[in-house]
Amino acid sequence: MKLRKDSIRGRVKSDLPIEFTDEPLTAHAGLELFRRFLERSGFVAQLEVVFADRRFDSDYGSLRMTLATIALLLVGGSRLRHMEVLARDPLFQRFARLLRVPSERTLSRWLKETTSFYSFYRDRLQSLLREIAFATFLRSQLRRATLDLDGTVIRTGDCVDGAERGFNPHHPKDPSYYPLTAHLAQTGQFLGVWNRPGNVHDSVDAVTHLGELIDATRARLGAVPIEVRLDGAFCQRVVFELLEASGVEYALRVPMWKWLHVREKIDARKRWTRIGSRLQAFSISYRIEKWGRTERIVVFRKHVSGKSRKNFQLDLFSPDDGHYEYSMVATNKPVSERAVWAFMAGRGGHEKTLAEVKQHLAFATVATNDWDANSTWQLLSAITHNLVRQFQIETGAKQRPNGRKRTYRFRLPSVRTLRFELIHLPARIARPNGKNALRIAAAPASRQYIRQIERKLAA
Repeated sequence: MKLRKDSIRGRVKSDLPIEFTDEPLTAHAGLELFRRFLERSGFVAQLEVVFADRRFDSDYGSLRMTLATIALLLVGGSRLRHMEVLARDPLFQRFARLLRVPSERTLSRWLKETTSFYSFYRDRLQSLLREIAFATFLRSQLRRATLDLDGTVIRTGDCVDGAERGFNPHHPKDPSYYPLTAHLAQTGQFLGVWNRPGNVHDSVDAVTHLGELIDATRARLGAVPIEVRLDGAFCQRVVFELLEASGVEYALRVPMWKWLHVREKIDARKRWTRIGSRLQAFSISYRIEKWGRTERIVVFRKHVSGKSRKNFQLDLFSPDDGHYEYSMVATNKPVSERAVWAFMAGRGGHEKTLAEVKQHLAFATVATNDWDANSTWQLLSAITHNLVRQFQIETGAKQRPNGRKRTYRFRLPSVRTLRFELIHLPARIARPNGKNALRIAAAPASRQYIRQIERKLAA
């Protein structure tokens, strides 16, 4: 149908005068749907249990301060001072159960006092973080749990407590944190976040946390098969012994240390199995004499055009037609080399989740100069991420077929997309017939999406 131009084009003849009003307007109408979800999923009740015995609480209360922080992260706030921008938003106040929004100083003081002297509150938040992921997994009726462990660098200022110069290849002189994170691949949720100074190795405390994580997963999920995949930083004898004793399937990248003497095996290898257009592999049962262990090691080589960007281990082969990149994986999985490669490639899902929380949920924000407060902030960011994933999965996210990579089993839009399509919708609280109602200015597609979520929450 042809439309007239004057029905399409508008004219702007002058500037609109700016006025301020006390009307109950909001720019975050989707918070109401998220608030309903937290109530009906039992999260608020669980949060009340976490802080039930907190005797010397602030006037705002730890429950309300936690809800306010989650709401701040949901709408895109990344600094404590951003809380004051939301002081007049009625849905933000309703979400946090507050009539007055706390100041930056009040929120900072609460973060410091909550876990400075009572570290068990942070342990309870860790348990709550894990419970959200397990509940999502069980409700989704998934049949396999894949656990990833990895660290990530968070740059800090020079005066931040607990920050040290350490592993940061792009900014080696900057103090940083190096938190260790555990990830449930199927739902894209965190199972644990443990803050550490920036000068520690990636495997510090990994054995303790990994053992607790496997036990908690088996206790909560029952007979569901458990898989563990780790980077080369975790390649240690104690890690292998823990994985073997726990009875899980594992795949662990092995560095090409000289004392392993695997290079001679690679140099003497004449026949490789082709598993991709530019990828070849072979498997060996290799005895690691130093550790007294025999492991199945899968060796991969990838043909790269021109000079390798990493430029390492090119002295092993000097083919006339190009260069190769080599890698090794130790595994007890009874699958082919192609499946092992795909399984290890699935670790990219963990990296994607870390990028999501660091970019969109302020995980990389250093909220204060206090160690305990910053550790709690990281936990609250991870909890918010888990809640967002649980909300998406339980309100209609489409399931994906299972694959060898063991990544997300659902099609999950990013937090930025969720904000644009749902949370950041303008609305007004009206009182027709003396009863409050939320009137959302939404396009037809958005209206249909909101009604779908309402039906899911009601069911």
